[in-house]
Amino acid sequence: MKIKKFSAGLACAALVLGTVGCSEKESADGQEMESMQASESSTMEQPAESGSEAVEGADLEAVIAGDHRTPKYAERDQFRHPAETLKFMGIEPTMTVVEISPGGGWYTEILAPYLKDAGTLYAAHFPADSESGYFKKSLKGFEEKVKGDSDTYGAIKMAEFDPADGSLENVPEGSADAVVTFRNVHNWMGGGKEQEAFNNFFAVLKPGGVLGVVEHRAKPGTSKEDMKKSGYVTQDYVVELAEGAGFELEEASEVNANPKDTADHPKGVWTLPPSLRLGEEDRDKYLAIGESDRMTLRFRKPAE
Repeated sequence: MKIKKFSAGLACAALVLGTVGCSEKESADGQEMESMQASESSTMEQPAESGSEAVEGADLEAVIAGDHRTPKYAERDQFRHPAETLKFMGIEPTMTVVEISPGGGWYTEILAPYLKDAGTLYAAHFPADSESGYFKKSLKGFEEKVKGDSDTYGAIKMAEFDPADGSLENVPEGSADAVVTFRNVHNWMGGGKEQEAFNNFFAVLKPGGVLGVVEHRAKPGTSKEDMKKSGYVTQDYVVELAEGAGFELEEASEVNANPKDTADHPKGVWTLPPSLRLGEEDRDKYLAIGESDRMTLRFRKPAE
């Protein structure tokens, strides 16, 4: 298995979504990806005031309660359970952790100060040389966020993950204690490179390292085509991808389960908050459901 060590080359949204050529007009799936992350990228411009006192030390609950977090992000804790999720994944403050596709930095706001003193955080964002306008905008916003609050984010190491081909750059092989990714697997399926992505996660982990995955959960038996359209992925398929890379499923948690979510909405997962793709149509209904039903999985790279 090969991991890119240098530039991934030019990637475009059309390639990510499995279309042919690079067009200025994004496909419908591209719009879905952007909409799903819109709530995070839009609030990225409105974090707590830069230079606010970052939480020191390695107390996870204190970090989560810190005033450095974007208020609209913190409101989502009731659906995303960050403390329980990271504890389940076994994330400790002394670890080297790779966050894949951090988007607007929802989890970065927690991981960066938590790992700052004794650990290392690699933020594997979109490639800097991508031709995708959305990728460029998202990466720029993330970089501005990081530079705007050095107390919180000054120790982050930037890396690159390219959804177009599953490549992971600037993270040494066998160096990480954990790789984590939150609600991203469906975004990699359009280009058909999700297996390559999992292969590369395996390569950068130390023997015995952890892969933590949170993903929108489809009903068993859902076809791949419906997964791509809806944003919901079957738990069996995520396990298949991980095991195909060499991981062993260690444990599954229901910490991010939502029994109110039927996973069969008109606009897929983007029907629910935070996207609310239908606007005012049935808004109260979807707000009452809350965010999607999600699998939370911990995989282990076998020790040598």
